[in-house]
Amino acid sequence: MVEKVIIMGAAGRDFHNFNVYFRDNPRYRVVAFTAAQIPAIEGRIYPPELSGGFYPEGVPVYPESDLAGLIREFKVDLVAFSYSDVPHVEVMHKASIAMAEGADFILLGARCTMLRSKKPVVAVCAVRTGSGKSQTTRKVCEILKGVGRHVVVVRHPMPYGDLRAQAVQRFSSYEDFEEHHCTLEEREEYEPLVDQGIVVYGGVDYRRILEAAEQEADIIVWDGGNNDTPFYYPLVHIVLFDAHRPGHELAYYPGETNMLMAHIAVINKVDTAPPDNVEEVRRNIERYAPNARIVLAESPVLVSHPERIRGRRVLVVEDGPTLTHGGMGYGAGFVAALKHGAAEIIDPRPYVVGSICEVYRLYPEIGPILPATGYSADQIRDLELSINRIDCDLVVFGTPIQLTRVLSIDKPTLRVRYEYSDHGSPTLEECLVKKLTA
Repeated sequence: MVEKVIIMGAAGRDFHNFNVYFRDNPRYRVVAFTAAQIPAIEGRIYPPELSGGFYPEGVPVYPESDLAGLIREFKVDLVAFSYSDVPHVEVMHKASIAMAEGADFILLGARCTMLRSKKPVVAVCAVRTGSGKSQTTRKVCEILKGVGRHVVVVRHPMPYGDLRAQAVQRFSSYEDFEEHHCTLEEREEYEPLVDQGIVVYGGVDYRRILEAAEQEADIIVWDGGNNDTPFYYPLVHIVLFDAHRPGHELAYYPGETNMLMAHIAVINKVDTAPPDNVEEVRRNIERYAPNARIVLAESPVLVSHPERIRGRRVLVVEDGPTLTHGGMGYGAGFVAALKHGAAEIIDPRPYVVGSICEVYRLYPEIGPILPATGYSADQIRDLELSINRIDCDLVVFGTPIQLTRVLSIDKPTLRVRYEYSDHGSPTLEECLVKKLTA
């Protein structure tokens, strides 16, 4: 019998799992995707150009809130959970809904979903969103270039637009961002790497993406999203741990899986976290991933002109995913505003408009900080309008990109950023080079 399947996702891991496990498998028929975490990605069709011969009309995407009704309507046999950065208990709540409606519930393992590359792969993953993957990926690329390797980065998917046009995307210049109509979230991940002279691939079909990347690289760096596991088998699996969130490495899906698979475990932000936190994370790694080499790291906040902050009324704008499903209370912008003597941090919530209001409704734990969410042209416009409505002396933004390249802001701005820094020995470079040459 053919099993009817629903894939629960968030426009990333779900499409990959479909492509590599379900699409050409005659045992299954995927009747629907459900969508969560990312606004306005439901109501689409995973197109027939990508869905294969079993799906001549494509596969529809519904809101996750419709899950129980969809199981009943389509007489679904199996629900496959396929997105990341979710508390373990929340995964079981989803499983309970599926099982109560009579469907089985599965989590696909690494063996079923990782593709093998002809070239060595270094994966940079994490146990939570906001642990410091981006600056670590940049550091890894710097190390690899320094030992003479030609590096190409493949980034975890963010296909929020026309899926047919996003099957395989290559980014090596700012013009490529415009050509591919990148969202703010996409630019935040791609732009710093392109600034570094690194070619970045992304998209939907990661088998085709891998084939393209292999043509121009002698080593591939997998740049993970959220706390997801790699899409490619890594020769070296680097996993980031956040010393500000001890215990999260044991409590979130699939971050704990990353911990158990780690070759190099980087405990980040040790310079600003309580020492007891650092030791708790270390003990968990030593207990559950005893073969991982532990590296201590810092994420120093870099500000080009800190004197501009002192005595000013400041609006802080932070990386959106870090504050939303990442659950962090603040980022680099907030740290810099406090450290350098801002007179006041303006609460943006009374002034925001449109879809930005909805972000605060969905994530009420966000405090007096503006999350830089921009998953669509309309939301980018709402973000710009919101910033320009707020009376402040200075906008301090801790986003990975220069926001003023995307937004027209009518007041002074100052960019704050994180970079990777080793905290003692062993260093990331020592561990990475040793693992690559073993």
